[in-house]
Amino acid sequence: MSKKSSKAAVADAAIDSETPSGERSIANARNRRLRLRAAWMYFIEEMTQQDIAEHLGVGRVTVVRLLSDARERHEIKFSIESGLPECVDLERQLEKQFGLAEAIVVPMTDPEADATRAISASTGLYLSNFVRPGMKIGVGWGRTLLESLRYIHEAPMADMSVVSLLGGITHVKRFNPSEFAWRFSSLFQAECYLMPAPAIVDAPQTRQALIERCGLGEGFERAKALDAVLISVGNLETTGTAYRDGFVADDIRRSMIRQGAVGEMLFHYFDAEGKQIEHPIHDRVMAVPVSTLQHVPQRVMASGGIDKAAAMLGALRLLKPTVLVTDEAAAGRILELARQPAAAEPRRDAKEGKRAAARS
Repeated sequence: MSKKSSKAAVADAAIDSETPSGERSIANARNRRLRLRAAWMYFIEEMTQQDIAEHLGVGRVTVVRLLSDARERHEIKFSIESGLPECVDLERQLEKQFGLAEAIVVPMTDPEADATRAISASTGLYLSNFVRPGMKIGVGWGRTLLESLRYIHEAPMADMSVVSLLGGITHVKRFNPSEFAWRFSSLFQAECYLMPAPAIVDAPQTRQALIERCGLGEGFERAKALDAVLISVGNLETTGTAYRDGFVADDIRRSMIRQGAVGEMLFHYFDAEGKQIEHPIHDRVMAVPVSTLQHVPQRVMASGGIDKAAAMLGALRLLKPTVLVTDEAAAGRILELARQPAAAEPRRDAKEGKRAAARS
């Protein structure tokens, strides 16, 4: 049964959420669903009309007509209403499994495709309706969040402030933590507080000095009074932003994997059970502690891609977000992993270590 959902994904084009009274018949409801799917594939996933036709099992002429009908009905706007039943079912399962106030699952035609744009689009629309005057919001970083900027409705918000939760201002890269914070704040003409330090410093003493003697302690204190945080999740693949752009050395990445890490959030590494990994790097990271984030009233997590499912599961257990934005392939895999019993046998590196000790 079709369910009108308030959850949506922003796109270059979109479908109006209001259903005319004449579309209550089964045939017309199906036609509207086809228009929805065709518009999503065309504008969000950038599929060709021929590919859309093959996927939907209709002729290319039908796809052209569906898109044309959407335009003529003035249904194409700046958002796509995502009321697909299969996504709604995943949303409800995620909400129940992880105690979420809201889950937003965007459809993906190909589970192996890059889900970044679709998730970013949905995140952008959500944030456009989420922010309020006077809100104090802390933000993370990453490709998904940066891409969401293009889908956010620009509007001034009185007395709003944005706090960067992570250093990185000295490291000029496309996916720089500081860049996302100031660009996000500029969309709402909000005050922006950056953390003027590298994302990772050379020693714990440097971190302590920056906090105690160089004014960065104010930023950490400000984070304790946030109304909301916006976070993305990284996995430990070499293609991840943190490793591809040189924020974290590869030997550290490998060390984290050996210790059972599955993902990171603001360079705080954790395992599949949501427990933080004990590692010296955490004493050098210029980022707001997870313990602070956990106490922020509203915690929005936006990430996806089936390759990030394990990392997202760990992050869900660690941060316990109130809102999750992801794609249907990742959502399904997260739920599958969450329902599996914890591995009973030790990790391979642990077993190898014991064998080596016995040989010595």
